[in-house]
This record gives sequence, structure tokens and C-alpha cells, in this order.
Amino acid sequence: MTSSALNKASEDTLESRAKRRILRRLPPPSTPTAKSVIDFTSNDYLSLSVSPHLHNHLLSTLSRSETILGSGGSRLLVNPATHHDLELRLATFFHHTQEGTLLFNSGYDANVSFFSTVPQSGDVVVYDEYIHASVHDGIRSGCRAQRRVSFRNNDLASLTSVFEELLDNVDENGLGLRLRNGTSSLFLAVESVYSMDGTFAPLKAMVQLLEGLFPCGNAYLIVDEAHATGLYGPQGRGRVALEELEGHPKILARLCTFGKALAATGAVIMTTPLVVRYMTNYARPLIYTTALSHLAIIAASCSFDMLEDGTAEALAERVLGMSRWFSKQLRERLIEEKIGIEILRVGIEKVDQREPEKWSLHFHSPIIPLLTSPPLSLTETKSYSPAHDLSSHLLARYRILARPITWPTVAKGQDRVRICLHAGHTEEQVAALVEGVVEWGKMRARVVQEDRVLFRTRL
Repeated sequence: MTSSALNKASEDTLESRAKRRILRRLPPPSTPTAKSVIDFTSNDYLSLSVSPHLHNHLLSTLSRSETILGSGGSRLLVNPATHHDLELRLATFFHHTQEGTLLFNSGYDANVSFFSTVPQSGDVVVYDEYIHASVHDGIRSGCRAQRRVSFRNNDLASLTSVFEELLDNVDENGLGLRLRNGTSSLFLAVESVYSMDGTFAPLKAMVQLLEGLFPCGNAYLIVDEAHATGLYGPQGRGRVALEELEGHPKILARLCTFGKALAATGAVIMTTPLVVRYMTNYARPLIYTTALSHLAIIAASCSFDMLEDGTAEALAERVLGMSRWFSKQLRERLIEEKIGIEILRVGIEKVDQREPEKWSLHFHSPIIPLLTSPPLSLTETKSYSPAHDLSSHLLARYRILARPITWPTVAKGQDRVRICLHAGHTEEQVAALVEGVVEWGKMRARVVQEDRVLFRTRL
């Protein structure tokens, strides 16, 4: 009886998603070296997952390693020297303190651990509306903060308004007064590079805002560098390093992950020694899980060798230069073919940092969303999805794998095909992507124009 009711409820819910074309499925099995399609979907920005140099370096390192398999349990039960040594190395690499550096099994675990434990009763968490789901889950999982408030993505005016409203608050048990006199804390959560838009948080301006509005020093910035690590800043240390904010007292925590540009597994948080001790006592994703295997730690360490020896820097320069070329070429072709933004829009405006020439490439991101409009044609049904159609066109005609991203992953009306460029892409492959997108845009523009003529005829 219970099983039958459970099955019906589950099937009905999944069927509802299927009708709205938002049902998630695992994609077909694939390998990074598969020749059947050209991958513009994965987060392998530096193409390190297919790098012969890294591959051979890892195998050589493993052949000299005494311990490879397993880890022995939670790090509170066993603390393998492999893990401890990587923490020491990362503290030096990221210009941080050893006692304030802590490994996690994933960026998800790290964010859940921080936000579910560190904010205290009476504190406030302010977060960008596009912050990663792991931060939301951390806030919902045991977080004792009194208020959780969002602001518009990368919008300093919206953020300022939120801060001023909180400081002026006189109704909620003296929250505004406590924030002004420093007896309550405020945590500002952002991503340095947003995974769906490829846009950048204005970190310097945010730090200045915190300094100006919270002179008691009780407001902190927490920066998720998951999509910046390996790509930006000296040796790929991220946008915090790029903006010369390493060690700034307003940045309480900085998260770098290994599973994207570094082609490894795991994450590290750089924070204060006190916060590390606190999370070691209260962060359930750290306490109640088996630590990463020695193999995973060794692989991550080999990836950091690529950052330290300059390999990654050259790859980052290549992929960011490719991003600049792709965006420019596609925009010019869309204008040339008179394909307006009502059909397709390339990317989202980046924050203008107005910095010297050294920043030129760093205005670009390997993540480029192709934002599709909702159905515009009389003949397009409600179930028609331009993002799915564009993705299918690229795969069928050009063997290009670029997946559609729709609600609930992004907000309603923000459907897109998310392009992820890799250092290993050839000029011919990127040029083919441009041609495929333009070809689809021309076809859709014709359908929309024919429908408009049909509509006027009927009138």
C-alpha cells in the first residue's frame, strides 16, 4: 500500500516535469577522448583531463607513492600525511596560513559546512541571487542566522540597498543596532565567476562597501572561486589574487575547488584558524564522511604542479583568448545576418572593472551563455524550447555537444545553451560552433518572420 502510493506520487511528479521539458536524466555514457562529438559542455576549461603531460606526470608520481588506495576513514579518525601535506602546500600556494587551510571532499561539502555552522544566532547572511545551490543548502541546514537576504546578481546598487535596509532595521530585536555596533555579524556570499553566466563579482567594490558601511569590522565576504581557480590571477590562484585581495581582513573565507579546471576532485577552504577549528567540531559533511582517497589527493597535487610550473597559465591564456575571439565573431555574424536579440543573445555584460591593460583577457570567461528567447512563433507550441532546439541542431549538424540549461537550474525566462570553451579546442572547432549557432539563428528568424506575415494576413 505504502509502496504503491509512493510510486504513484513519484511518477506523477516526474511526469509533470517531463511535460514541462525540465525532467533531468543522466546523459549517455562518454569519455573525455570520445571522437563522436566535440565537447562544449564540461567544465574542463584547461583541457587538463586529456593532457598527456598531466597524465604521464600522475602515473609517474603514483609509481613512486607508497600509499594510493583508500584513506582510512574520516579525517577526525585518521589524518593521512598525504592530506596534511597537501594542505601545507596549498597554504603556501594561496599565500595563506597553514592553520586556516582545510580540505573537503567537494566544493558542495565545503559550502554546506561553512554556512550551516559559522553564522551564529542573530547574524545575517546576504547572498547573490545566483549563488550556488550548496550555499542555499548550507543556509537551510542548521544555519542559525537571524536573516537570510538575497540581492540582484552582481548589482552593487541592489546590495547597497539591502545593507542600508538591514542597518536601518528597528523592528527585529534590534538587528540594525547590533549590526551597527558590531555585536552581530554579516556574511556576504558571492561567486567570483558565476557558472551559468560567466560573469564576475565586483570583489574590490564589495570589499570597499563592507568597509564603509560596517566600520566595526563585523561584515565579511565569502568568495567561491570554483570556476576561477586555475584560470585567473598569478599561477591561477583565482580572481581574489587577481584583484590583489589575498589576505584582506574582509575576506573571511575563500573556496577553491579541484574538479573543474584542475581535472581532479576535492576542494579547499582558506579561512581563519578559529573558523577551521570550529568547522572541525561542528561541520557534519567533514566529520561524518570518509576522507578523499590518497589517489584523489595525489591527483590534485599533480594538477597544482601544472599551476606552479606555468603550464596552466599558458592554457588559461589560450582559452580566454579563444573566448574573446568567439564572442566577437559570433556577435558580428549575428549582426551581419540581422539576427536580433529577440532570437538570440550572446552572453551577459561583464562588470566593468576599468583596470589597466593587464586585465584585457581577464574580462573574458570560458563560460558563454547563448540566451534564447521564449517561443515567438504562432506555430511554436508551449512545449517548444528554443534552447533544446539549438542544442539539438548543433549536435545533429555539427557533432557539437552543448547542453540546454533551463528552469529550475536558471530562472524562468533565462533559458540558454551554455557554452564552455576548452584550451584544447581547435580554431576550426570554434569556428564551426559559430557557424552552427548562426545557421540555427537564421532558421528561427525565418520561422518567426513568416508567422508575423501570416498574422498580419489574418488581420
